[in-house]
Amino acid sequence: MAITLMNPGGLPEIDVYHQVSVATGSRLVFVAGQVSWDADGVTVGEGDLAAQVEQCYLNVGTALAGAGGSFGDVAKLTVHVVDWTPDKMPLLLEGIARAAAKLGVPPAAPATLLGVAALDVPEHLVEVEAVAVLD
Repeated sequence: MAITLMNPGGLPEIDVYHQVSVATGSRLVFVAGQVSWDADGVTVGEGDLAAQVEQCYLNVGTALAGAGGSFGDVAKLTVHVVDWTPDKMPLLLEGIARAAAKLGVPPAAPATLLGVAALDVPEHLVEVEAVAVLD
C-alpha cells in the first residue's frame, strides 16, 4: 500500500481515524463527495443518518475500486453532515462500522467532520469525499 497511517506522540489516538497519513505512491485519486444514492440514483436510508453514512462509505469504496484502489489507499476523508450536533456521533459511528464490516476494512484514514446547513437535495444528510494514493 502507498499509505502509512500513524498517530504521532503528543496527539490523541482516536478510535475511528488516524491523525496522519504518509503517501508514497505516484497516482492520486480524488473521489467526489458521495451521497447515499444507490446505483440507480435512488436515496438509500431517507431520514436515517446511520444508513446514509453506511451507503456513502460503500459508494466511496465502489469509486475507489473503480480506480483500482480500496480504503487502504485513502490518505484523507472529509465528511459533511447536515445540521451536525455531537449527539449524532453514535449514528455516524454506527454507519461507519456497518460499512467497514461490509468492506472488510476500517476506513481509518485522517478525517475531517464538517457540519453543513444543507447538501444537494433535502433528503441527503451526509456526504463523504476521499483522496487516495495508489502505487
